[in-house]
Amino acid sequence: MNITAVNFNTPQRFNQFQSVEGLGVPKAQNKGPSKKIKYAAATGSFIGMSTALAHIAKRQGFSLNPKVIKNTPIKDWAIFKIKNNNGKAPLMIEEKEILELATGSVAGGWLAGAMTDSKNMKAKCREALTQIAGNVAVPVAFVGATARLYNKYENQIKSVMPQVKTHGKKSLKMLNKFSQGLPAIAMTGVALAAGIKAGSAVTNFINEKLFGQKKHRDIKASDFAPHVDDLCLAITLMGSKDSAIANTITRSVPLFLTVPGYQVGKAQEPV
Repeated sequence: MNITAVNFNTPQRFNQFQSVEGLGVPKAQNKGPSKKIKYAAATGSFIGMSTALAHIAKRQGFSLNPKVIKNTPIKDWAIFKIKNNNGKAPLMIEEKEILELATGSVAGGWLAGAMTDSKNMKAKCREALTQIAGNVAVPVAFVGATARLYNKYENQIKSVMPQVKTHGKKSLKMLNKFSQGLPAIAMTGVALAAGIKAGSAVTNFINEKLFGQKKHRDIKASDFAPHVDDLCLAITLMGSKDSAIANTITRSVPLFLTVPGYQVGKAQEPV
């Protein structure tokens, strides 16, 4: 009877396990939040943001009466209005409004997370702090302060920018306008980058002191979602504050501000 040779180089299934005190215990896998938790976080953040948006609209003179809304053209609804007509200005979303929208979004996401994933509340509290302080309050403060500084010295800054003789040509006029707008674009970009970095440092410091979290949180792509309004700010600094372009961009800000709440609602402890 022949005996088949044993191949000692064959990978064994024991390699698929992480040894814990000599026992073959499967390595823990972090599958992330379930679809139920994600859907709840998205719904909660949207409801929270919408509640804040309704409060802002009412404060700025827009009616929340269903009958009035029904009889108002859709283009004149608070969230869609981009032109100043009939003596009514479009909805303004600036520093105070951004903070209010973000807070509503985070509160909604946090509550939804509490109802569907209560075992990870510490992680959600950390993420809430990160989103409000690091991704919204600190960056917006940086950009807002830069905007006020620019407005104070706008004429002096524009006066030092090179200009060409236009000879009545529209293209050269646009070139001159672009040249004068460059400082505003550059200052906004620098302020936003510095604000995001400072916000990340602040939240990492607080997380370490309050929650004992040693691992620092890195900046993620989703952290840039709340800053769409800064593009609107850049356009404003270029002298187009009441333009249809700026107001159109502003309409998208509330939707982007649902991202912070969504991140809070689905946050979980790392495995």
